[in-house]
Amino acid sequence: MSIRIAGIESESIVDGPGFRFAVYTQGCPHACPGCHNPQTHPFEGGRMVEAEELMDSLQASPLNKGVTLSGGEPFCQAEELLPFARLVRAAGMSLWAYSGYTFEQLVSDDAPRGSRELLGLCDVLVDGPYVAELSSYDAHWRGSTNQRLIDLPASLAAGRAVLWQAEDPLAAFTRPVAD
Repeated sequence: MSIRIAGIESESIVDGPGFRFAVYTQGCPHACPGCHNPQTHPFEGGRMVEAEELMDSLQASPLNKGVTLSGGEPFCQAEELLPFARLVRAAGMSLWAYSGYTFEQLVSDDAPRGSRELLGLCDVLVDGPYVAELSSYDAHWRGSTNQRLIDLPASLAAGRAVLWQAEDPLAAFTRPVAD
């Protein structure tokens, strides 16, 4: 099944933790004012790729520790992204997704087809529309502060959005005790 993409970033450091392979899908119904990727809004354009082609590109860089689906709106192509998401998970890599939809919208009966299954393959969802007035450099992997970092396994198990907590990168090291 082909996926319409606007492009890829083979070693992104801004789309989640560590080096990540970012796939920018083509097509977005949200068209948020001030969007960072307005060229991805039209549903025509971009180029068609297969899951295996994306996987080959991903594996070309040994630095990548995860994959991020962005856009555009990846959930408009949820069914098309499923084969790639399965390959990513089979390779033991983390999978994040950005969406202008909220978690609640993506688990509803009105969600685009394949959304719940794609959510089930992802670790983290950055949800909600981009709001330019809420843009902040302190938004940590989000474009605007209204967006949430959602722990998908915990959220799907709980039936409600559970916020994701970043791991402490220094947790494996011993810290001196303060006097």
